[in-house]
Amino acid sequence: MKNNSSPENIVSILYEKDAFTQWLGIEIIEVKQGSCMLQMTIRKEMLNGFAIAHGGITYSLADTALAFSSNTQGKKSVSIETSISHTESLKEGDVITASAEEISLSNKIGIYQITIKNQHDKTVALFKGTVYRTSKEWLID
Repeated sequence: MKNNSSPENIVSILYEKDAFTQWLGIEIIEVKQGSCMLQMTIRKEMLNGFAIAHGGITYSLADTALAFSSNTQGKKSVSIETSISHTESLKEGDVITASAEEISLSNKIGIYQITIKNQHDKTVALFKGTVYRTSKEWLID
């Protein structure tokens, strides 16, 4: 194995192995070291009994953005604490975009802020995630 672990290569591997993210219909818009932008469309099977998107849908999009952005730094990273605030409801057909930004990075801990906006550029959720950075490097053939 060699160290060909560009942010794009790392995210590509994570995405290829993540059936849930693929089922959600998440598209990768942009990947940079320490950040990423993802997008998806709310489908009927994602709605709750109020005919609005289940909170787990925006959470899952944000959690994926956390995983992708934190792993772009080259160390295999896993979440240890997350929280979300839902500020607007979502309906079938809404297109949402998650933008992940690295807030703090140390040898063992990374903190990320993920903002989710709808197709009208209105913030619909705010997510904060903390990851543990393992000692395992991303080494890609």
